[in-house]
Amino acid sequence: MTKGTSRISPLLLIKKDYALLEKYLTPERVKTHFSDIVRGDVVRYALPNVGALNFVMQRALGGGVTRSLALDAHGKCLSSAIMNLEIPDDICSAS
Repeated sequence: MTKGTSRISPLLLIKKDYALLEKYLTPERVKTHFSDIVRGDVVRYALPNVGALNFVMQRALGGGVTRSLALDAHGKCLSSAIMNLEIPDDICSAS
């Protein structure tokens, strides 16, 4: 793993909605959502047994914890920020 890599894993409490999450939360959408932060690739790993998706965001922490001037140098707030990514109503009603 390179310096400045951050991981987030949205986890569903209702596993029947996993297909919806997997369909909508693409690496491209996550990278767009974090466009001010992520400078590298976003890779998604599916974890259907636990109802989660793991996103690895390269070059997301300004060069790593010891080099970043960010207030959240570890990227702990990124997991909360993903919750601001809205899923459109038409996607939700299709499930």
